[in-house]
Amino acid sequence: VVALPTMEKSFAMTAGKNNGEHTRKGPAASDFEAENVLPELTRHAVDFIHTKAERSKKGEPFFLYLPLNAPHTPIAPSKEWAGKSGISSYADFVMQTDATLGAVLDALEQNGLTDETVVVMTSDNGCSPKADFEELARHSHHPSFTFRGMKADIFDGGHHVPLIIRWPGLTPQNSTYHEMVCLNDWFATVADALNLPLPLNAAEDSISLLPALSGSTQKPVRTSLIHHSANGGFAIRQGPWKLILAPDSAGWSAPKPGSPEARGLPATQLYHMTDDAGETHNLQADKPDVVARLTKLLLKELTDGSTRAGRLE
Repeated sequence: VVALPTMEKSFAMTAGKNNGEHTRKGPAASDFEAENVLPELTRHAVDFIHTKAERSKKGEPFFLYLPLNAPHTPIAPSKEWAGKSGISSYADFVMQTDATLGAVLDALEQNGLTDETVVVMTSDNGCSPKADFEELARHSHHPSFTFRGMKADIFDGGHHVPLIIRWPGLTPQNSTYHEMVCLNDWFATVADALNLPLPLNAAEDSISLLPALSGSTQKPVRTSLIHHSANGGFAIRQGPWKLILAPDSAGWSAPKPGSPEARGLPATQLYHMTDDAGETHNLQADKPDVVARLTKLLLKELTDGSTRAGRLE
């Protein structure tokens, strides 16, 4: 865990003088500047690796959790990166974020730890509209790729995120796993890797990814996944099917909850994600049997309070 310096206790009613775009006013340390946050996080992470390197080589492993402030709002690339993309401040911030990952990987390489360290990079949700999708599209960049929606939505644009893993000695290089996983699966995965049993009262929805990460299987490690949106909408995915128990995005994009457009739509949505990853063709009227089966499964998993095999046995 990275120990960061304690923020000063004297506060000023400002978010910083050069605080980038999309900030909100409020209390901040007198010397706080939003554009300095990512460089500081990067510096401390790299210093942490350098500090722990020798002890790590002697059998004392370290754990570095680096939750970045980027490319979240406030969109505040440092002066070094401002204008680098030639597109927007958000694109500059994304480039700076990539450079942060590069600095962490370089620190591992410099200390001879590349082959001894598991590296995982991912995101907690889809892209925010603060990124200005229209501007990015003019430069042929689509943050949600082919998926519908954005951060906060029940659509896959709100939930389908990159998961990039480098696990020397376990995960084959340049390999891809095409089945469904979830970030809460890391709890069970780490326990499995350490050969530690999971307590019955913990990780109720965590499934070990170790078979997939090792390349020993291309089959699904989990059979279903429950989604939940910022507005309280539920969905469940099983195989190629995704059932949404809402007529709308259940989030920020159109059709928004409570909008006239949403009021004229069916109460549920059903999509075949293999054939229709963009969630454009609602099949709920054509596949009532699938709707009924997935609704029953969702209610069962919610009632059981667990989707982990063995926990309720």
